[in-house]
Amino acid sequence: MSLLSGKTAIITGAVTGVGLAVTRKFAAAGARLVLTDTNDAKLAEEARDLREDGAEIVTFSCELKEKLSVNNLIALALGNYDEIDILVNASRVMRYGDPLENADEDLDAMMDTNLKGALRLSQAVARRMIAQAEERTDTPAGGNGSIVNISSIAGQRTLPDLLSYSVTCAALDQMTRNLAVALAPSGIRVNGVALGGVMTANLRDSLKAQEELRAKMLAVTPLGRVGEANEAADAVAWLASSAASFVTGQILAVDGGRTVLDPLSVPAH
Repeated sequence: MSLLSGKTAIITGAVTGVGLAVTRKFAAAGARLVLTDTNDAKLAEEARDLREDGAEIVTFSCELKEKLSVNNLIALALGNYDEIDILVNASRVMRYGDPLENADEDLDAMMDTNLKGALRLSQAVARRMIAQAEERTDTPAGGNGSIVNISSIAGQRTLPDLLSYSVTCAALDQMTRNLAVALAPSGIRVNGVALGGVMTANLRDSLKAQEELRAKMLAVTPLGRVGEANEAADAVAWLASSAASFVTGQILAVDGGRTVLDPLSVPAH
């Protein structure tokens, strides 16, 4: 039996890119899913297909900018399932831009989704997980709950055209570490997965638009290839499960080794 079987998981950004891969991974593992995304049609289509394969799924189309949306999502989850065991914050917005132009507008838009939405939902889910823990006599394997945030290696690297996105990713990583410490006494684990060179919807579009981009990426990726979304989903599933029961506050880079490569090709320090 899968370590995720019977667990209730909320997944945001559930039908796009890595979020979709996570949704399918968790469904195949027997998790009970609460899916949310802003793409109504795709959300309904994906849920229908997965239900035909036997998955237990409820859906909620919304943007998590408002507290009411968060409260309604939690109510939906608890109205259909007894508990919330896992939260995967996979909803992300990425925009390129001149760091000296329109930075405020871009930063506001990405902060709303990439950080504030994830924080607001994480707080609400954590409160529910704490209440559940207080009602239990024994702590389940893996702890009283798990939160996994999808981030990017952009939070660690410096590319001026990704200024706003990089700032939100760095903030999300720090949020992950802070919540991990705050929730550890309640047996709730919080970790992150930082993507780099993984085939997301944004990367697919970029590769189509820039023929030379793939070669440039492979040159700075030790494993020498582009990662697949399901490989990132594997990392998320591991962190969410009891297999990672002693792991919290960590940002796991799924990047083919890019963040460990010194771009300077000569030994000079």
